[in-house]
Amino acid sequence: MNMRYGVVLFLLCVAPLWAQDALQQQIVDEASEVLEPKVTIHEDDRGVVEEYRLNGSLYMIKVTPAVGVAYYLVDADGDGELESRRNELDPDVMIPAWMIFRW
Repeated sequence: MNMRYGVVLFLLCVAPLWAQDALQQQIVDEASEVLEPKVTIHEDDRGVVEEYRLNGSLYMIKVTPAVGVAYYLVDADGDGELESRRNELDPDVMIPAWMIFRW
């Protein structure tokens, strides 16, 4: 009789662990499908423009001019308008985010 109670107690303790593993795998599978951005590349004689979209919404543009270094325009607050970094002294002036040094 004690053996039956022991087996039942063991199964009650282990069952939530099996359910948790299945739930975590399902969450990982769903998350990996959503996080893939769609990249559209436009190229002409002036340079290359890469548009990054997530769930159909444009959130970043990478501009690589034919002469010069690449810079990014990002929708930081999700309002649909692309901003570059702002200067804290004059918030109305938009300053492009240039890459100065890379190693």
